[in-house]
Amino acid sequence: EGDYNDMYIAIAGNIGSGKTTLLVALTKALKDKVKIGVMEADIDGDVDAYTVREVGAEAIQLHTGGMCHLDADMSRQGFKEFATNADMVFLENIGNLVCPAEFDTGAHLKMVLLALPEGDDKPLKYPLMFSICDVVIINKIDVLPYFDFDVEKCKEYIKRRNPNAKVFMICAKTGEGVDEWANWLLSEVKNWRDEK
Repeated sequence: EGDYNDMYIAIAGNIGSGKTTLLVALTKALKDKVKIGVMEADIDGDVDAYTVREVGAEAIQLHTGGMCHLDADMSRQGFKEFATNADMVFLENIGNLVCPAEFDTGAHLKMVLLALPEGDDKPLKYPLMFSICDVVIINKIDVLPYFDFDVEKCKEYIKRRNPNAKVFMICAKTGEGVDEWANWLLSEVKNWRDEK
């Protein structure tokens, strides 16, 4: 774990799961309370960093040069470039549930984002990712009526992999559930600072 003044939170999830949309929603929800920094990891391009900057987060784009993940050393390099006094810094990892699970980024808190259309069986198919995370966010709950997704079954699969994982149901696009998650994060940051 890095020796930073800010809490460092890693977010993993498949391509299209809504990671950047989630960070936009969080920035909007907390912009009057805390300062948010984001390190966006992509193979190339800077679209995601630009998107979160537009809503008020400080952001830096990290390019992996073809790698499908970031590791602790790449994160450290990112922090060297990213001079921020944010209260919490997020690392949005490359979009997949395999490689990012195998490489520690040094984050204080690890989150995985599961988009509801991906199916309720993802914790069974990607056991390592769900076993190492602290938080699972089930996103895009607005489309629940249109998909064969069993919420309770998914929660049970998560619990099998990781009985301590906290689960939040949200829709980053509409904002449903975002406040509950944001307030929980605020309390985690406070607890983390109190323990330092």
